[in-house]
Amino acid sequence: MTGWDTPLCQELGCRYPLVLAGMGGVSRAELVGAVTEAGGFGFLGMVREPPELIAREVEALRRAGHARFGVNLIPAATPPKLLEAELATCLALEVPVMALFWDIDRAVVRRLRDAGILVVYQVGSVEEGQEAVAAGAQVLIAQGVEAGGHVRGTTPLFTLLPALARAVDVPVLAAGGIVEAGDVAAALALGAQGAVLGTAMIATRESFAHDVHKARLLAARGEDTVLTDAFHINWPDGARVRVLDCPVTQGLRGDPWAGAPRVIGSDEGRPICLFSTDSPLRSTTGDLEEMALYAGAGVGRLTQLTTAGRRLARLVAETELLLRLPGGRGEAELASPVCYAGISPEYMGYLDHAGLVAALEGLRRRAASALQAATRGSAPERRYARWVLMLAALLAELEGHPPPPPEPAEVPSPDEAAQLVAGARALLPKVFEARVG
Repeated sequence: MTGWDTPLCQELGCRYPLVLAGMGGVSRAELVGAVTEAGGFGFLGMVREPPELIAREVEALRRAGHARFGVNLIPAATPPKLLEAELATCLALEVPVMALFWDIDRAVVRRLRDAGILVVYQVGSVEEGQEAVAAGAQVLIAQGVEAGGHVRGTTPLFTLLPALARAVDVPVLAAGGIVEAGDVAAALALGAQGAVLGTAMIATRESFAHDVHKARLLAARGEDTVLTDAFHINWPDGARVRVLDCPVTQGLRGDPWAGAPRVIGSDEGRPICLFSTDSPLRSTTGDLEEMALYAGAGVGRLTQLTTAGRRLARLVAETELLLRLPGGRGEAELASPVCYAGISPEYMGYLDHAGLVAALEGLRRRAASALQAATRGSAPERRYARWVLMLAALLAELEGHPPPPPEPAEVPSPDEAAQLVAGARALLPKVFEARVG
């Protein structure tokens, strides 16, 4: 047993609650298998895919020895006849876990539940999450507005997540801009039982994304993503996507809703039109830069193409170091109790309770502006806000009540942010483990 062993891990059948998003086209058997092999859990992205492809990808996973995986479908974005064929195929294949997104489809949830399938629903608001649970969803994904691809809500992840976790009695996963261990740690501190990885896994060798898409991700900055409804063909009206800025999002390719469809590429014989939601895959040809290059707001922190296994292993190791999870490299054994007999922690140089609370509160106030910037999802400095999220959670545990909201402030300068991190690091050696364990 390790600190990663949560009820969600037991339900999904994985070692680590790090979940590959079921990205349409991108998340196929090669990527799902790599994530599973590394201890995570993966969803095949089978939105609007023919039943034959679903069967082929599921069988490929099983031939490789993987029994626990999921399939992601989106009823609202799929023609009814195709949706029925997809569902029938998943039921016949006895897929163990299914993820759904967009409108809450009670009939589909009930059908899957009746077949003994674990149902996961991705939502963008507390109200939608409650509706999904009422419909029978057993796990929720809280999708923040920072997420790449189709974005359901308007709320930043670190605002939505704690509210949703308090409002429902099922496990909640966090999604949206999660790239580094600090993102995972903050999500866990705010009530998530795990994290969903999207953009971070597109930029891997096993993803089925086109090399052009991967290269653009690695070259991008966080501020290069935009939310737009320009890529709309094949989806319900009003749906927005987060993509890398391009001539289409800049309005240089005309009115997305006017004129006849214009073919700009193809994928295995299927035409791809300008303004469609198709992203370029390995099998895609045509004007790739005119297609939807999905990217979350954390893209600026991705700089290297690597394997999915290495990316996940690094997330695990660094999260363990941040949270000092038992069983990981971050675990620090306490000395034998006899060593402390008759000696107070204060004598040993540690802060007493009041001193620790005061120090944490000081850091929280210094970081309040960074937190505010992060919840807007608009500032490069949002990485520093993860410190205050974890510190605020620790402060709440020590004081026994929720931390106050951050006061309005300006985005910190890099120097101020660096001072915040230095202050937090200087505090760590003065914290007696038994006080926060």
